[in-house]
Order: sequence, then structure tokens, then C-alpha cells
Amino acid sequence: MIRAGVVGASGLAGGELIRLITQHPDLELTFLGGSSHIGRRPSELHPGLRLDLGLTVQPVTEDIAGQVDVVFLATPAPVSAELAALLADRIPAVVDLSGAFRIRTPELHDRWYPKVKRRTDLADRFVYGVPELVGDQLADAALISLPGCYATAITLGLAPLTLGLGLDLKTVVVDGKSGSSGGGLQLRTADLHPFRSGAIAPYAPIGHRHAAEVGDFLERGKPGTIGSLTMSAYGVSHVRGLLTSSYVFTDDAVDQRALQRAYVRFYKEHRFVRVRRHAETLIPVPDPQAVLGSNFCDVTVLHDEPGGRIVVLAALDNLVKGAAGQAVQAVNKRFALPEETGLTMQPVMPA
Repeated sequence: MIRAGVVGASGLAGGELIRLITQHPDLELTFLGGSSHIGRRPSELHPGLRLDLGLTVQPVTEDIAGQVDVVFLATPAPVSAELAALLADRIPAVVDLSGAFRIRTPELHDRWYPKVKRRTDLADRFVYGVPELVGDQLADAALISLPGCYATAITLGLAPLTLGLGLDLKTVVVDGKSGSSGGGLQLRTADLHPFRSGAIAPYAPIGHRHAAEVGDFLERGKPGTIGSLTMSAYGVSHVRGLLTSSYVFTDDAVDQRALQRAYVRFYKEHRFVRVRRHAETLIPVPDPQAVLGSNFCDVTVLHDEPGGRIVVLAALDNLVKGAAGQAVQAVNKRFALPEETGLTMQPVMPA
């Protein structure tokens, strides 16, 4: 059994990690860490988890190195930066779910995370953990940085165009819509029910740091290029799930048939990315409803010939494929387990 620890055990992503780890046949939850709920049991923090694990939340010190083989940091970015410095080289694998190490370029990191001070040498060592795109790098990775939830959907949506077809994308404009769980458990007036219910709130209309990490990653991956990538983000009233709509402009010749074939071919060996036709089912897809509770990302590509653009839609559950599920998927690859181990749950619909 691979001994696993979760730091940030009281948060939404922490709760999802506990849920997934406890049903994983090869992972054993041996440590729960945090700072604000010391001594509390998982069942006290997460009403859906009535588990008697014999564990309570404990402070994090370097002593946990003897208790775990992998630790998941479901903590705010400044905390993750500190914990990574403390635990790196003491634990075989550290998986960070925050934004502390997602953007490798120092200037870009400082722009989007000005309050997150990190060790430069550690930033260079973190693998950007999209399992479908960096699988070989995860095999011996000691430090893994999980993409943001929006970034996962955008990256999986664009990768067949840039990394697969090698297209040069002049402009990419992303429209992202996410449920309230994307903001975690911070208490903010805008997230109170009287304001959030029924809302479409443009909380980041002219830029989002998840778009910055996508550009930073794809630029390193080559072979295609992206001239500019911008994003507008909206909060909607459901709790889980997100949808990204990427509007892509390129001078390269494309058509619907070639695009569809390229996406099917690119993800043929990757079971967690489902390439969908927009009208293949009872409701138009991708739709976040159709992936809730699962580790799937549904992707559709459309050629808008009159508009001179490619439209890429991607939907996922932000707490599973956008966070805890993808973290477990990356750990499966890190420890040479079948990628789908512990993640075979199908979506729950309607939800």
C-alpha cells in the first residue's frame, strides 16, 4: 500500500481527496494535516464522509516524512510554497493542488501570484501535472503541480490543435463558467446565497491566471504557437462543474472532418478525455452535468467556417478532474499503477 497524506483536509478539495483515497485499492490514508481544525475527524468536517479512519487533523511538520509516501497539498498557494520547501526531498512525492508552482516563468508567476514567494529551484523541478500530456514525466516525478480547474479544461481542449496538429493559433479567447465550489470555502459577500443564486457573475472579465498557466505550459510544449490567449471568467449558480468555450482564430487551413479526426486520434489512448459530438445525446454536450462526480473531461471541437474560427468546448467537475481526481490520476502514473485505479466512477446525472 502507498501511504498518502492530505494537507488542507478541511477544504473542498481536501474532502474530495479523502473520499477518493479511501476507496482506492492501493492508497492508504495515513495522515491528515491542517492548521485551523486540529484534532477534528474527517466525519466532523465533511458531512458526506462518515468514516472511522482513526485519524484527526494534525499540524504539519517535517516528521510526517516517516508516515507518508505521497502528500497532497490542498492548501492556499502561499501555504503550499512554504510546505513544499519543508517537505521536498523528505517525501518521495509531493502533489500541490494550488497555484504556487503552476507557472514556471518567474516574471509571469510574480504578475499573477505577487504574494506567493517560492524557492526558484523548486519551481524548476515541479512537473505540470496534466497526465494525458506529460505522462512520461510523471513516472519519476518527486514534485507535481496540478493545473487549475479552468486550466485543465482549456489545456485539454487546445492540446490537439497545438501539440497534435501543430497549428499556429493567432488568437484564443476563452469564456469560462464555473460553479461556486471553484472558490473554495472562503467567506465572501458575493458568494452569499442571496447574491449567488441564479447569478451569472463576471468576476474576472479581462483576465484570469489559469489562462496564463495554459500559455506558459503550451509554449514550452511546442510545436504549434499561440499568439495571444485571453480569458473571461464567470461564476454561475450551480455548485460543481465548469465549462470553457475557447474561440480560436488561425490562418491555417482546417475543416470539421479533419478537426474531429485529430481530436479522436489525439485522445484515443486516454480514457478520461471523452471526445464528443455536440448533438450526440439528449442534451447538447459538453455539459458539466454530464461529468459530475467523475474524472472525465468532455471535449467537443467545431469549425465555424463563416466566422473564421474554431470553437472548442470542454466540461469537467472542478473538484474531481479539476482537482482531487486528477491528483490521484497523476499519483497512479507516478507509482506505476493503472491510470484509472480508484477513478472508475461514472458521472452522476441528474445532480
